[in-house]
Amino acid sequence: MAKKTYTKDEIRELVKTEHVEFLRLMFTDLMGSIKNVEVPTSQLDKLLDNKLMFDGSSIDGFVRIEESDMYLHPDLSTWMVFPWGSEHGRVARVICEVYTTDGKPFEGDPRNNLIRVVDEMKAAGFTSFNIGPEPEFFLFKMDENGEPTLKLNDKGSYFDLAPMDLGENCRRDIVLELEKMGFEVEAAHHEVAPGQHEIDFKYADALEAADNIQTFKLVVKTIARKYGLFATFMPKPLEGINGSGMHMNMSLSTAKGNAFYDADGELQLSETAYHFLGGLLAHARNLTAVVNPIVNSYKRLVPGFEAPVYVAWSGSNRSPLVRVPSARGNSTRLELRSVDPAANPYLAIAAMLEAGLDGIRNGITPNDSVDRNIYSMDEKERDTNHISNLPDNLHNATKALQSDPVMKAALGDHLFQSFIEAKKLEWASYRQSVTKWERDQYLEQY
Repeated sequence: MAKKTYTKDEIRELVKTEHVEFLRLMFTDLMGSIKNVEVPTSQLDKLLDNKLMFDGSSIDGFVRIEESDMYLHPDLSTWMVFPWGSEHGRVARVICEVYTTDGKPFEGDPRNNLIRVVDEMKAAGFTSFNIGPEPEFFLFKMDENGEPTLKLNDKGSYFDLAPMDLGENCRRDIVLELEKMGFEVEAAHHEVAPGQHEIDFKYADALEAADNIQTFKLVVKTIARKYGLFATFMPKPLEGINGSGMHMNMSLSTAKGNAFYDADGELQLSETAYHFLGGLLAHARNLTAVVNPIVNSYKRLVPGFEAPVYVAWSGSNRSPLVRVPSARGNSTRLELRSVDPAANPYLAIAAMLEAGLDGIRNGITPNDSVDRNIYSMDEKERDTNHISNLPDNLHNATKALQSDPVMKAALGDHLFQSFIEAKKLEWASYRQSVTKWERDQYLEQY
């Protein structure tokens, strides 16, 4: 998406010419949920002067009730009028950063945190951290009450077309709406599992990419409802079929261009790329809780369903955690394949970037690439090739995260502590639940 930073006067003019009646002020909470404060355009000047307040104590991971007053500072480059109509007038959105009453960026705002880590990257001599996400989602039918069911909208599979893919019209409309909003959609297709879809859009720098992911989720859910469908980014909504991932393609740039490309390097990768890769692999287990943040994430990360479970890299096969796609030149990049769409994109991108920067700072060299199918190796072979496993549940992932000072630095003290506390509570709640599987297995046997 081409970003334009509007002036206050340009925003005022756009409100008039686009007949905007409501402003949706968007921000993201700790868990990655999009929050918004909707106000009439009569509040526009208040917003533009950074004087619009909200109650921060009502937002997950923000603040206690006695320090609840917070301000929303709009990022005017994110101004966008939603292309779909409204019976009460058109709605424009602007993404905001959260500030405290003393005028400082709130440390518990995931977007502020990503801005901080990007500034750290720039101080290290890089101009941008480019992210190309590949988010997948499922479309389910809704019942007569508008509630989601587990009935799939089709029986299609990878790259299928109509009439098998009944979600094709919905997906096409999603693409059209995204393009109206300035997205450059590169691919849209049915995924491996029935009811599963993927839409890929052009890479952007870290902050814009995170904003795009959040906007994308909102558009997908909105358009799906118009078709009587429910879109979910839950990583593994159904057992026995592939889950939804959000592969992250990434590269660093300098003023000279792509910092990962070296025409004379091994595999035409630069020393910077290898050290970034080394950092990513060194912290892979510890950042898993951030990029796979819910109990359900670990139902996807199991062998047999194309999701990576082993810490390794390759330039030629898709079973390791990190793949180096074949394109070179300006398209040279690393692809982290474990990320799922439940991840808070601001936290996930900050964690990946900090891991890679740590690899560059400390000259971490990755182990040799693994260019055969890891799923076919036994445990001894994996040990010989220095291949470790990702954490197999949220509890172990949270423990791994808690042990890593680099990941603590990536999230900052406030977000780190809030995230750890939230994940421990989530795991405790899950441990106390009794599932249908347990009843089916044990009720009659014992």
